[in-house]
Amino acid sequence: MLFLVISEPRPEPPSSVVASRQRYWQWIQPLIDRGEVRSVHAKVGRGAAVLFDVPSNEALHAHLNAWADIIPARFDVHALIDPDAARTFLKHQG
Repeated sequence: MLFLVISEPRPEPPSSVVASRQRYWQWIQPLIDRGEVRSVHAKVGRGAAVLFDVPSNEALHAHLNAWADIIPARFDVHALIDPDAARTFLKHQG
């Protein structure tokens, strides 16, 4: 299941969260290595956009809770369809 997650961290001075931001990258690297994260992009200013590829809503929920424990944030979650699956779906319409 693909999800695009965009974070909006709490407004705090950037210098006060340097250690948390370093822990975030240490936390997400194993998810990248396992393929549960396809890409991670830091947003200009603050926050991140992450493409998760997880087996269930519960897995995403666990990841977002772990993320929020490191860097408290509001998350916008967008469920996505793999491009090949979207093309296949369109071929069978109308």
